[in-house]
Amino acid sequence: MEWSDVRIFLAVVRAGTLGGAARALRLSHPTIGRRLRALEEATGQTLFQRTADGFILTEEGSAIVGLAEQMEEGALAMERRLAGQEQQLRGCLRISSADWFGAYVLPPIIADYTNAYPGVDVEILTGTRLFSLAQRESDIAFRIVPFDTSDIVQRRLSRLNYGVYIAAGAPDPAFGDGTGFRLITHDTSTGHFPDIAWLMESFPHAATVMRSNNRNVQARMCRQGVGIAVLPLAVGNQIPGLRRLDLPSEPPSRDIWMGYHRDLKHLQRLRAFIAVVEDRLRDVLP
Repeated sequence: MEWSDVRIFLAVVRAGTLGGAARALRLSHPTIGRRLRALEEATGQTLFQRTADGFILTEEGSAIVGLAEQMEEGALAMERRLAGQEQQLRGCLRISSADWFGAYVLPPIIADYTNAYPGVDVEILTGTRLFSLAQRESDIAFRIVPFDTSDIVQRRLSRLNYGVYIAAGAPDPAFGDGTGFRLITHDTSTGHFPDIAWLMESFPHAATVMRSNNRNVQARMCRQGVGIAVLPLAVGNQIPGLRRLDLPSEPPSRDIWMGYHRDLKHLQRLRAFIAVVEDRLRDVLP
């Protein structure tokens, strides 16, 4: 039995199809099928029931999922430990963050870093999904909530301030009312957003016209005159055609957290990047 075959087994478990596993591992569909058959032959068991809707674990397959995940964690820990001992400023550095942070905060920081360390290949992953630091989907992550596992080294970097924006040519709405205006809000299915709750309470008679989980989309819809939006100052202040409202009170601020796996604390390209972040972040965030 080979670890690479066990890795494929777990990918099929998680994706439910050979095609999904192939995309996740960046392997060909035939390779996934061939290696899965090899694993079943090595164990002498049928691990999946093949159906029209995909692959379903058999009783024998279900019995080894936990053991396969233990093998995966051991392999990933070895990879992280070896990577953490790499002392050269070369290789790949994967950074994950929210979409707006990657588009409006990181660019000047990344520019300084790549100019100083041209041997490092930087990869930026953005979106609402929290990329796994334990599985090395990302080497370092920026979030607006603290990390919740003990194997992550984290620190609070800065306060994130918000403002309320409308299209440059639009009239001012009445604070505490909002009659005749519309709101652009956030998709709250992924969590609670204090700034959005504050916006709706501050303009209770304004109608919600659209929701988006992307701050960049919110900002550009606001610029088109679709409605009022609350945005990080780092976003709203950089988009032409938006005007920040001068209001009696401001939306609640939040913290920005940075985290990386403890096994990578000696990785020099990561340490160098953290130094650039700490040096430049105050200049980038309003």
